[in-house]
Amino acid sequence: MINKMSWKSNWESHLIDKEFQKRFLFTIIFLTVSIFAFANYLQYNETRNGFVFDDPILSLFNAIEFNAFIFILIYGALVLGVASLSFHPKELIIALQTYALLSLIRLVAMYSLPLEPPIGLIPLIDPFVQFFGGGGTQLNKDLFFSGHTSTMFLLFLTSQNKKLKTLFLGSTFIVGASVLLQQTHYTVDVIAAPFFCYGAFRAVYLINQKLYGDLKNYGRV
Repeated sequence: MINKMSWKSNWESHLIDKEFQKRFLFTIIFLTVSIFAFANYLQYNETRNGFVFDDPILSLFNAIEFNAFIFILIYGALVLGVASLSFHPKELIIALQTYALLSLIRLVAMYSLPLEPPIGLIPLIDPFVQFFGGGGTQLNKDLFFSGHTSTMFLLFLTSQNKKLKTLFLGSTFIVGASVLLQQTHYTVDVIAAPFFCYGAFRAVYLINQKLYGDLKNYGRV
């Protein structure tokens, strides 16, 4: 059962701290700028010519649609993960900063390695990305690396609840397998995603630990 008084008192005790206020404000600005930059880049990315290569894994089967399943799982996990992290203000900041950094890393990765979508793909219609990043444009070239897989892995890395960590780790494998079965991503996009995510997470954690030194063993996974 959610303890509303604990949640309220926890945030009140943090928000009276001037240093935390600055960290929180920086995080919101960083997140907003990163999402805005990434969303605008996605439209430009669709106009670029990319590379096509044969994926030996995708060649083994025909694409199967998992759109509804993927987004029910992803957005359900996001709501659950953020709600759980909201009881841990400092750890929530780490998660939001990591997501912001991860968005910028994806931007650079896609710019550096432009790819054409797999030949047999079934388009992955993400309502969130469509609204914020593409409008009426179908986004098929946001490939390297998989944002959905890395987001699920980020929930695993940042969750403070052991049962939820297990759930999010399992969901990472499920989402990764689903986007491959739908042939929305190449195999390398999915395999690389957790490594980029962990790198971004460790960088954010170490910077915050260096500046503030109040995260204890949070960065150890």
